[in-house]
Amino acid sequence: MSLRQFEYALAVAEAGSVTAAAEALHVAQPSVSQQIRGLERELGVQLFSRTPTGLVPTVVGRAFLKDAEVAVRAARRAQATARAGADELAGELLVAAQMGLGTRQLPGALAALRRRFPRLAVTVFEEPNPAELEQLARRGVLDLALLGSPCDEGLYEGHHLGDEEFVVVLGTKHRLLKKDRIALRELEEEQWIRFDPASALDGFLTEVLRDNGLKPTAVARVSQTSTAVRWAAHGLGVTLVPASAVPEGHEHLVRPVLPVVSQPVVAAVRPGAGPAEMALLEFLRQESWYQPVAA
Repeated sequence: MSLRQFEYALAVAEAGSVTAAAEALHVAQPSVSQQIRGLERELGVQLFSRTPTGLVPTVVGRAFLKDAEVAVRAARRAQATARAGADELAGELLVAAQMGLGTRQLPGALAALRRRFPRLAVTVFEEPNPAELEQLARRGVLDLALLGSPCDEGLYEGHHLGDEEFVVVLGTKHRLLKKDRIALRELEEEQWIRFDPASALDGFLTEVLRDNGLKPTAVARVSQTSTAVRWAAHGLGVTLVPASAVPEGHEHLVRPVLPVVSQPVVAAVRPGAGPAEMALLEFLRQESWYQPVAA
């Protein structure tokens, strides 16, 4: 088996046909067909089935392609490292974080990474939709992700970094600001600033409120935790966010809650990750993750 055969098989799976795969790879169609047939003969299995809509991986094919994707990605990273040298690593790193996670910790870790690998281009985005996050992972374009739940161990290796404590944010004239800690049941009559219904953060918030017997009324839905905090500060409603996601200058408007609400933070890293991913993981571990609000 060769790396080229792996790449051709992955291209066929993505394109759904040998013709389309050949066009994407800029090679002749017979070359792709020959490589796939040779791979199947060597493995002794059928990797693809022909359907009315095109070629689709068999059950065995799907399992093979998962490992092939890891092998191809690892080979490309090894080539990049060999060309640039580990100390002068060049290339691109794509990092994602579920909304609200790592807001305070990620910048410091990325700054340390940049100092170690000054030629490395890093792209970070806050991804509120778990389905899109998983799609990026399955396409193999995501290098590291911060998640609030266990990751798919078939795609990534999970590393528990710590926990995020959640706090309630109140308006500047809210009656409960006089308290040092607020019981969730005291918020029963409040209107809530919520998040995208498809986001992991809103799913977590819904679960917490439901488990505490609350049926929240959403007065607004936003796509950023910083927006939720600022709107709550102006008295539009209350919100519940990770303590590290509270923007500077708003700390006096947050209170810890009872029962304590916290969420584990998991760094998902692809098996066989390169030096940049492993360095970022180490820098993230050095950050402080559980930050209780002082009474």
